[in-house]
Amino acid sequence: MTAIAYDELAREQATDNDILSSRPTRSEAEEAVRTLIKWAGDDPTREGLVDTPKRVAKAYEEWFEGYDVDPEDVLARTFEEVEGYNDIVLLKNIRLESFCEHHIAPIIGTAHVAYLPTDRVVGISKLARLVDGYAKRLQVQEKFTEQIASAIETTLKPQGVAVMIAAEHQCMSTRGVHKHGVSTVTTRFTGVFNDDPSLEARFLKLIGA
Repeated sequence: MTAIAYDELAREQATDNDILSSRPTRSEAEEAVRTLIKWAGDDPTREGLVDTPKRVAKAYEEWFEGYDVDPEDVLARTFEEVEGYNDIVLLKNIRLESFCEHHIAPIIGTAHVAYLPTDRVVGISKLARLVDGYAKRLQVQEKFTEQIASAIETTLKPQGVAVMIAAEHQCMSTRGVHKHGVSTVTTRFTGVFNDDPSLEARFLKLIGA
């Protein structure tokens, strides 16, 4: 990661910490939901909606739990006993669920994450947790593609990282242009994956791209 990128990530984390420290209370969040229900044209006190603010607040806790995840902590425990393994480590077809930061509409898709280790590896489940840690926030797909790659590069210091995300944005399929089945694809290659076209090709072949 470049010094500029690292400084930008540090600023984002500091801003996130400030926001988390000033979070509204649950009752304030529920009242905001009632306001939106009324703005949509319905009555938040009717039987079918009276408990909706509580349900939405609880759903937000799950949908946006990534704000409580420290990516470096996710990748903190590494292993060096790999018997000299020096080839690609790949986790593919990681289902991801995120939300567009422009409309708070779902982003549903798949992530493929690979790295070429130097002297240490991380438990494979950690890569999936890392994807969730960044996906379960208000996001832009290009941004969290970069975030995933940068976190692996900073923490594991591998020879290179490859990330591809393909996802459908509901802000495009359920509103606006109403185009269904359109997949947005973003990639990030660092180190040897960026410098060696054959490694990039191997990664793409392994994920079936």
